[in-house]
Amino acid sequence: MIIDRMGVSHLLDYGCGQLSLGKHLKANHPLKYQAYDPGVEKYSTPPVPAEMVACIDVLEHIEPDCLEAVLDDLKRLTEGILFATVATGPARKTLSDGRNAHLIQEPMSWWMPKFFERFDVQSMTRTEHGFVIVAYAKSQLQAPNGEMLG
Repeated sequence: MIIDRMGVSHLLDYGCGQLSLGKHLKANHPLKYQAYDPGVEKYSTPPVPAEMVACIDVLEHIEPDCLEAVLDDLKRLTEGILFATVATGPARKTLSDGRNAHLIQEPMSWWMPKFFERFDVQSMTRTEHGFVIVAYAKSQLQAPNGEMLG
């Protein structure tokens, strides 16, 4: 498991829903687990940055006009590793207003620039229903003139 291989000590489950990840998470060392989901009141407290951020089956559910802000938030919160899964097609469920639950249904090629802009992408792997991405936080170092480096 990536958590053990990388020695991750603090994991943020971004868009945790009903804690599917948290209920099945096992590590061979002490691990702080932080659950965040703005749509679930008891997990809606704004999160703090974490060594690893897991964002599993979340991004395709974001209102399209909010996606850039959510991706920027993921960048802000990721101190080390981002592990994300994204579905690229329709969901089986629909929302109460009749829309498909996957509000964004775009191919991996549409998502790639959005991740590359914010992260040092290590891998993007196609799956049956979308893709998995593993990425590192980009350096936030600034040059003396104020330009961003990295």
